[in-house]
Amino acid sequence: MLSETLLPIGELARRTGVNPVTLRAWERRYGLLKPQRTAKGHRLYAQDQIERVEAILTWLSRGASVGQVRELLDQPASAAPQGDWQLRQLQLTEAIGNLAQRTLDQQLNQVMALYPAVTLCEQLLLPLLDALAQRWRTHFNAELEQVFFQTWLRSKLGARVYHDNQSLQGPPVLLAEDSERPFDPRLWLCAWLLSSNGIAVEVLEQPVGGAQLQRAVTALQPRALLLHLGPRIDARTLLRTLQGIPVTKLLGGATLALHQAQLESFELPDLYLFDSPQAALRVLQGNDRRPVETTEPCN
Repeated sequence: MLSETLLPIGELARRTGVNPVTLRAWERRYGLLKPQRTAKGHRLYAQDQIERVEAILTWLSRGASVGQVRELLDQPASAAPQGDWQLRQLQLTEAIGNLAQRTLDQQLNQVMALYPAVTLCEQLLLPLLDALAQRWRTHFNAELEQVFFQTWLRSKLGARVYHDNQSLQGPPVLLAEDSERPFDPRLWLCAWLLSSNGIAVEVLEQPVGGAQLQRAVTALQPRALLLHLGPRIDARTLLRTLQGIPVTKLLGGATLALHQAQLESFELPDLYLFDSPQAALRVLQGNDRRPVETTEPCN
């Protein structure tokens, strides 16, 4: 009976969204987990360890660094730790300013091994994008830094998404861009966040016309379409396109507030709005399919 309550590492990763590499790092480097072992050395996790993973995720979502978590686990949930996210953001910004690709790789690889993708989006990568946007408004080397960083990030996240997709089954989510911007890192953050949480994706990072987007949906048969919006939309054309797409539709991104009133007037089934990669993930996981302020069905 006891063996029935034990989870192998792959199943624990599936249930919690924490990949096996990170679970092993939490065990080996920080002593946060103590799995049992089979005769062949495979890890098995009892219920108390599953609950411990959930507790770790709670602390990480509140801003704690993984190095702080062990001593925080027995403290009351009202404690408010200060993580090292600001320092990590400054280190990444410095590496970008120096065009130091190897340093960027090392720093991002380190945090990707220690933290779930959702935590990295919330605590590091989205704040970093906001800080860089502000820096590049006035920085003398802004254009070069931007080209360097975006090229590196596209390659880094694209490789991660490709690797994840190889082991994922079922219909993908089709991510498409509805903007003339040459590159939006948040689109790729969405793709990486979804694939790292077990959702296969296909990405169209350059905008296509409405008829072509409908053909892509027909050909790929995705479970959902995620359309990343820019600062301007043609609401009438967009509505006509979406009317010909019979799958769940997620619309939004960082510019959602600019278009929310127009989008909410669309009378379409299975239409949801999102303002962040995390919000899109919650919809696709079925955890946020109710009317809320920034992630709501429009039917």
